[in-house]
Amino acid sequence: MTSREARDETAAELFALTTQIADAELRPKVVAAEREGYFPRAEFRTLGKAGLLSLPFPEEYGGGGQPYETYLQVVEELATAWLAVGLGVSVHTLSCFPIATAGTDEQRARWLPDMLGGDQLGAYCLSEPGSGSDAAALATRAVRDGDEFVIDGVKAWTTHGGQADYYTLFARTSGDPAGPNRSAGISSFHVQANTPGVAAGPPEHKMGMRSSPTAQVRFESARVPAGQLVGEPEQGFRIALAALDAGRLGIAACATGVAQAALGCAVAYAAQRTQFGRPVIQFEGLQFMLADMATAVAAARALYLSAARRKDAGLAYGPHAAMAKLLATDTAMRVATDAVQVLGGYGYVEDFPAERFMREAKVLQIVEGTNQIQRMVIGRALAAERAGGVA
Repeated sequence: MTSREARDETAAELFALTTQIADAELRPKVVAAEREGYFPRAEFRTLGKAGLLSLPFPEEYGGGGQPYETYLQVVEELATAWLAVGLGVSVHTLSCFPIATAGTDEQRARWLPDMLGGDQLGAYCLSEPGSGSDAAALATRAVRDGDEFVIDGVKAWTTHGGQADYYTLFARTSGDPAGPNRSAGISSFHVQANTPGVAAGPPEHKMGMRSSPTAQVRFESARVPAGQLVGEPEQGFRIALAALDAGRLGIAACATGVAQAALGCAVAYAAQRTQFGRPVIQFEGLQFMLADMATAVAAARALYLSAARRKDAGLAYGPHAAMAKLLATDTAMRVATDAVQVLGGYGYVEDFPAERFMREAKVLQIVEGTNQIQRMVIGRALAAERAGGVA
């Protein structure tokens, strides 16, 4: 067996395992969980024990050693069944990124096994009430005091806020949030959630994704050992941006999963709904709508997988990740909206999942960089290519 055949066989086994867990553990629970705001902590532990939280990380750190192309298809399948779980896996992966890529050997040995095994669930603290798209304007400060850092500030829109076991935190160790070089003073920290002075606010009341808590996290004179600084001092913003490039591929995979779920819902309904003596899927007007939906889903999947292959090959992929996130999330919103239309009045009531997909899709156009920011990333890349003499 060639190495490629072995990789393909491993991937097929992972996809089968993911489908099995999605069918047995996720789909039966999602409706009640979204209605009641139940956080799927036990389900994340199940994924960790199955090895599905460690896929894209090196085996020497306790990871699965799988390419991003494989990992993202697992995320898509999870999101198709339950977006809060698929997105939660993507966010957890985001929170592991700094230690896995910039941490010391001691930090990796100390924390990564539990993080990748599901015993420790993470959150990513970058955005603040006053700095969202302009992330470099963050004001949370970490001041060195002997062998510790004292952290003060408020983080906003934190997925898993109040439920996470640790926070991957970006805080200012020098500089001014309004200064021209404000990104240069940001550092990255690993902060345990039970650290005195760390507390999460009440969860936001959201349009969708109600089983995934989003909350502010406050740091009030929270003392963190200097050994929990991740990477070099004042190199945190570079780490944050690199993490977001990878994270945007996770969001693209989640969006494709939601779009796939909405398409499946629409096709199943159209095949069984009879009007004028025949299933409505036989009417050309509806067929054309479904055909456009299916084509858009396939295009979104192809684009995020193409970007993933660039990442796996060690090529620059940031603009491609932005393109994938942009296309996939816009596709999810459009396909989910069309699914509601296909179901007609039934699409507008909670008896069918189409309305939930529509509510869930909207947030994907916002998180980890709004789609307006993605267009800026892509446009700047095009300008840089042109300035460098590339046609």
